[in-house]
Amino acid sequence: MVKKFSQQRDLFESERSFRLLVEGVADYALYMLDPSGTITSWNIGGERIKGYAPEEIVGQHFSRFYTEADRANGKPARALGIAREKGRYEEEGWRVRKDGTFFWASVVIDPIYEDGTLVGFAKITRDITERRNAQLKLEAMQKQLAESQKFDALGQLTGGVAHDFNNLLMIISGSLHVLKKGAIDDTRLQRAISAIETATRRGAALTNQLLTFARRQSVNPQAIDLTERVAAIRAVLDAGLGSSVRLAFDIAPKVWPVRTDVSELETALLNLVINARDAMPDGGTVTISARNVVLDETPLAGEFVAIDVADTGLGIPADVVDKIFEPFFTTKPIGKGTGLGLSQVHGFAHQAGGTVKVASELGQGTIFTILLPRGTDAPARDTAEAMPFRGSGTVLLVEDNPEVALVSIGLLEQLGYQVHRVADAEAALREIETNGVDFVFSDIVMPGKMDGLTLAHRLRQLRPGLPVLLATGYSEVAADVRGDFPILRKPYEIHELSEAIAKLPR
Repeated sequence: MVKKFSQQRDLFESERSFRLLVEGVADYALYMLDPSGTITSWNIGGERIKGYAPEEIVGQHFSRFYTEADRANGKPARALGIAREKGRYEEEGWRVRKDGTFFWASVVIDPIYEDGTLVGFAKITRDITERRNAQLKLEAMQKQLAESQKFDALGQLTGGVAHDFNNLLMIISGSLHVLKKGAIDDTRLQRAISAIETATRRGAALTNQLLTFARRQSVNPQAIDLTERVAAIRAVLDAGLGSSVRLAFDIAPKVWPVRTDVSELETALLNLVINARDAMPDGGTVTISARNVVLDETPLAGEFVAIDVADTGLGIPADVVDKIFEPFFTTKPIGKGTGLGLSQVHGFAHQAGGTVKVASELGQGTIFTILLPRGTDAPARDTAEAMPFRGSGTVLLVEDNPEVALVSIGLLEQLGYQVHRVADAEAALREIETNGVDFVFSDIVMPGKMDGLTLAHRLRQLRPGLPVLLATGYSEVAADVRGDFPILRKPYEIHELSEAIAKLPR
């Protein structure tokens, strides 16, 4: 009897201690609900957070803590239903105090069972408004910082691009001024023409960097004879170095062909050579070498060609070398670089199925190594110096830009074609109805209801045998078009236009 009384007293004391603990917690609203949601107990935390004294709230339904919209949507009943079915209900959301003000609450509801029968719910509510406001403020600051960094990067990009393009335009305009003077000797004439060609190639390379960064560049991978390709662009690489830097070559005999996009390869080499030049303010030597390698490392394995571009310059500090391939990152002064050159090299190498590595030592120079997969098919023929294919017949040129159209007409006429030019796709359809043409040469991006791709598909329906050649300098659909219709990428030279026309189905 004494033992039983002692157990009852211990149980009473335990329950009393627990009740005092629960009722004394001020940071949490801890209270009980009956199975229907009526409040059966209340603690000091509930009074502090929600503003109700025990005598005001016990016996009331807990739904009064919800917003009007939540009550109308049946959210309180759903919360109890989920707690009953799932064994627990947790959420964060708005709740209402006695004075009508809102607070952001963290809520937990647990079902309470006795002998398998639901006898009510234990509910815990915490006011986390300050934490939520701090989180929102942090997110706003992070968003503001991201926007600021984005505008800084954009400003750096536009400044670098503007600087580079202004230099190119200066070369072109100055050379054109020399040509317009008329009476000049052959040496000055060839020098002016060469300068314009170099500036044009550099402008195209810069545009390729922007398109690669924007992921708007379509690529045309093919087997390339590296020795021939490097020799073909040697003059361009030399022009990019200046007089104080010497360019050397060490291409191994019988180096394998590589499989990649020829334009992207040329741009990558030019970017690395210019980067090497800037690393040697007092002059030095840039060496381009290539050798065959067989790799068995993960993730690269197989036959590759390693292309090294080495300089004797300042080297790259250890704390900078990990950042050099990031878009917009540059250690050059404002206006001296876009921060896209090495990013293009990195993107090109990986898109080609290879990689790029860097080894550098302060005061000893830097070596960039591009690893490209071996090309297994026959290398593409170098057409840069080949005689253009001459044709005959009539071509319908669809080009909205008058200046671009003028250049295209001149190239087509040099190739032996008569040219009819229209400014949009609708005019092209009308022209074809009244006049016969041998093929259509159309830009993809044009104003009006119909772009060049839509025009090509319409022509395929109306005139199935009529060849169509498309051109683009920037197009999100370029990758999708390839395979449906041949594409010529702007800016193109006469041999590229000639080759593209020669490949058209007849």
